[in-house]
Amino acid sequence: MTDQAVRDAERLLDVTLPGSLLDLLRVQNGGQVTGARNAFRTDRPSSWSEDHVPFDHVMGIGHREGTVSLLDSPYLVEEWGLPSPVVLLSGDGPCWIALDYRACGRHGEPSLAWFDADFSVELTLAADFGSFVAGLTSASDFD
Repeated sequence: MTDQAVRDAERLLDVTLPGSLLDLLRVQNGGQVTGARNAFRTDRPSSWSEDHVPFDHVMGIGHREGTVSLLDSPYLVEEWGLPSPVVLLSGDGPCWIALDYRACGRHGEPSLAWFDADFSVELTLAADFGSFVAGLTSASDFD
């Protein structure tokens, strides 16, 4: 992932992406998440589970055949009737984890939220991307 790809993505999405997310994407530009960090604990039930949501992959920046990326967010937000402005990080409809820019504005530090389009449910997960990553755990912890 190049600096130019980041600039292009931020221009297309009309947001400033969190530095901590960009640091992660510079190491691996999207893909599967390790089994040790593939879930996030919730303090209320979601449409997925009583106590967590899945996070099995993270979208990267760019277009690759057969792969959804952060750049697909505008289309997917419209298709699934999600609020705006958000940038989707993970999911495959109807459930998504997203950077939520509604409270902070397009160039602030977004919170992380869970959206279930089928049930019109949203759940705030973390105040920022760094806190979200720090709270990731294994889905096997919930068995």
